[in-house]
Amino acid sequence: MEDEVMFCLEVTEEKMDSALKHLESEYKKMRAGKADPHMLDGISVDYYGTLTPLSQVANINTPDPRTIAIQPWEKQMVDPIEKAILAANIGLTPMNNGELIRINIPILTEERRKMLVKQVKNEGENTKVGVRNSRKEANDTIKKLKKDGLAEDSAKGAEDDIQKLTDKYVEKVEQLVELKEKEIMTI
Repeated sequence: MEDEVMFCLEVTEEKMDSALKHLESEYKKMRAGKADPHMLDGISVDYYGTLTPLSQVANINTPDPRTIAIQPWEKQMVDPIEKAILAANIGLTPMNNGELIRINIPILTEERRKMLVKQVKNEGENTKVGVRNSRKEANDTIKKLKKDGLAEDSAKGAEDDIQKLTDKYVEKVEQLVELKEKEIMTI
């Protein structure tokens, strides 16, 4: 029985950790007024008939805080990359000089910053819901184990451990939200 409780705790922590990692990846894609190569994550390019992630057909870097430079490994990929960025509809306009694609990141307006902060808080809240759902699943598992003969004290201890995990991950989510909010509001 104790092994099943430990397994339940490990699975719960993995689920909570994956929810946190998902939030981090979503925040990397959000524009905070400065250039970040992760803003282009999720963009796929038609590479000889196969949809391939942009990062696998070009070198992406930030020569300055407001510019993303995309250097394709093959010159003929410049146009398909430019089309893929436009088709992704992420609000960025690529400029193509035949060899290199540059994307200038515009300064965010106050109104846009506030909208992004709302989006950041919403994503954070969704992640907290995911963490709490993991807690509920774990508590349900512990209740089933209790019916199957797990000692009352062990069940209570496991539920306490699950709550501590939940508190820890909710705190981490709140810290991420706060950091991203500060990053967006900093001009």
